[in-house]
Amino acid sequence: MSFSPVTRRSFLHRLSIAAGGAALGSSMAPSLHAMGAHRANEFVFARLRYESGDWDYNPKVCANVLDTLLQYTTIPVHQQEVVITADSPELSAYPFVFMTGHKLVRFSDKERRGIQRYVENGGLLFSDDCNHDINGLYAKSFETEMARTFGGANALPKLPNSHAVYRSFFQFDGPPQTSHELNGWGDNIVHDYVRGVERNKRLGVLYTNQDYGCEWDYSWKNKRFRTKDNTRFIVNVVVYAMT
Repeated sequence: MSFSPVTRRSFLHRLSIAAGGAALGSSMAPSLHAMGAHRANEFVFARLRYESGDWDYNPKVCANVLDTLLQYTTIPVHQQEVVITADSPELSAYPFVFMTGHKLVRFSDKERRGIQRYVENGGLLFSDDCNHDINGLYAKSFETEMARTFGGANALPKLPNSHAVYRSFFQFDGPPQTSHELNGWGDNIVHDYVRGVERNKRLGVLYTNQDYGCEWDYSWKNKRFRTKDNTRFIVNVVVYAMT
């Protein structure tokens, strides 16, 4: 199969002619088996589908992430979001997987083994708590699942601000703040940290309470109206995951 290079111009044109200008995601997102071939070196925005909870929240995030990568980097991108299950044997084919939700996270034994295998094989699961609340249902249940999966109550320690994920592309002195936190939503705490699981000196789970999913869930066309681009942190995460 031959491939045509994806430029930011061609990608944005494709978005503009999509039904109602909808983001890549939701109805446009194919299942794993329907997605077709993609190049080995291109970035694929893979979304984790898990049996509990609202895994399909924030549908515009994919389009914004792909637009940002094309804006700032030369990383080739796959133009459609891929939805993949936690227990899929093909999960490890994706170096980056996005997970989000508001509700209860309860993995089955097969899902738990799949996540563990994925991290042990070098994948990066980016889990974003849409409640941006450290005492919320998603936060408490996801943390419980990580303890079950990776062993012990300290499975998700805070990452130091010197961590490589903060300097893999742009330079950050810690996790960027989000408007959702600054506006006093959730637990009324501005989180100055993220947490994670590391295996073999690699970050395998990046867990955030800042609600980056909602922060980035807007039409790519509206980014030009912002005085400061709030999507740059995802470039660091993707570059870290792919290198």
